[in-house]
Amino acid sequence: MLEIDRINQNEIQLKGHFDASQAEKASAVFDTLESSSTVRFDHLDYISSAGLSVLLYTQQRLSKVGGILRLTGMNPHVRMVFEYAGFDQIFEIE
Repeated sequence: MLEIDRINQNEIQLKGHFDASQAEKASAVFDTLESSSTVRFDHLDYISSAGLSVLLYTQQRLSKVGGILRLTGMNPHVRMVFEYAGFDQIFEIE
């Protein structure tokens, strides 16, 4: 199960498991981002390719208006998923 907390206009906190069953719910939140934003992964345990897809679509959409997604607080497992997918070259990861 995925919990998505909107901390403020440009900051989102993810908790739990971000998989295909949660992609539609997450898309509804990420589609509201209009400028550079931070996504906090401090409490995210798992991300699937469907979760990566939602983030990539958002990054591409924001880049068209000069924005980015900044990703913070990844645990080693989640960060490894990003590295294997080559997404560490696409996103700003702190």
